[in-house]
Amino acid sequence: MALQVDNDRLQGLISGERFSVIYRLQGNETEASMQARDICLEQTVEFPEELVPDGVIRNKILGRIENMEAWDEASFKVEISYAVETSALELTQLLNVIFGNISIKPGIRVEEINLPQSLLSCFKGPRFGRDGLRQLLKVAKRPLLFTALKPMGLSASELAELAYQFALGGIDIIKDDHGLTDQLFAPFEERVILCTQAVQRANQATGHHAIYVPNVTASYHNLLKRARFAKQAGAGGFLIAPGLTGLDAIRTLADDDALALPLFSHPAFQGSYVMGTSGIAHYALYGQIMRLAGADAVIYPNFGGRFSFSREECTRIAQGTSVPMGPIRQIFPSPGGGMSVESIPEMIKVYDNDVIFLIGGGLFKQGPDLVENCRYFRALVEKYYT
Repeated sequence: MALQVDNDRLQGLISGERFSVIYRLQGNETEASMQARDICLEQTVEFPEELVPDGVIRNKILGRIENMEAWDEASFKVEISYAVETSALELTQLLNVIFGNISIKPGIRVEEINLPQSLLSCFKGPRFGRDGLRQLLKVAKRPLLFTALKPMGLSASELAELAYQFALGGIDIIKDDHGLTDQLFAPFEERVILCTQAVQRANQATGHHAIYVPNVTASYHNLLKRARFAKQAGAGGFLIAPGLTGLDAIRTLADDDALALPLFSHPAFQGSYVMGTSGIAHYALYGQIMRLAGADAVIYPNFGGRFSFSREECTRIAQGTSVPMGPIRQIFPSPGGGMSVESIPEMIKVYDNDVIFLIGGGLFKQGPDLVENCRYFRALVEKYYT
């Protein structure tokens, strides 16, 4: 039995505008072509191809292969477009269309997302972005300096003392390590109060504008509760791991005018998204998608550290944080993961000044005086931008 479709009604609901996704598909040309056709169906109508109703559903709602060419000997680059209305003009459904069911299938990788102005204008994106974060911290040109409170197991007062020394030494952003949540040895509310006060005290001594950024990653209910508490306590931003909370949790915090603080995205639980031939490319995930979600800076493992990201992958992340996306602001790439002060000159070659350098344990290795280690880190960066 053929489905009955009111094409006249549907025609008035579909504008004809489309967005597109570039996929990298593994296999030879025949295999990639079959896979591309499957994506068109799976990501929209999810219906047997021969039974897709003629008219608007087949002609406009069904995904459409726009271009296909060899990527290398083992894979193909395929651009597939979708009607903007399939996204419902919301982040969760947009991500569902881009990589919903097909994320469960092997050999498919999202490389790039191309959204028209009409769709981009539906998202507020980052509240601060690069320019806003610079204004907040009163740092006009040089790279921003970032560090983490660790190791896990220290008390709230011990972590606050570290925060004080970091801020006294000239670090711009002092965040919780992503493993600090609400453990008994450093309860969230106590830690936030003490670390915020410590950074404020250091700012009074130095005249700098360092901020403390607590980790608010939690269940949805507790995430909002912690963010509101941290805001009231005087925190300067929020750290969140969207791989654990969901990407729309960032959007929720970013769009909340009662919070209005910068957001720093942490990559925990996202490794499988970007490793191998399936998943989402570094450029698309850490650059484009994080901007749509509303992160002001995206943390990720830098090349040369203790993780496996390559120089090329990190370069692509930086490109994704700055590629034109209509009204969506550019954000800061924040490479970390086993970085040392000695690696800064090489990192500057890749990132120039629009970067937040994240060094955690490496600041302790420089010498016994943590404040002086931080001052050395800052002086090393500043000499390139004076």
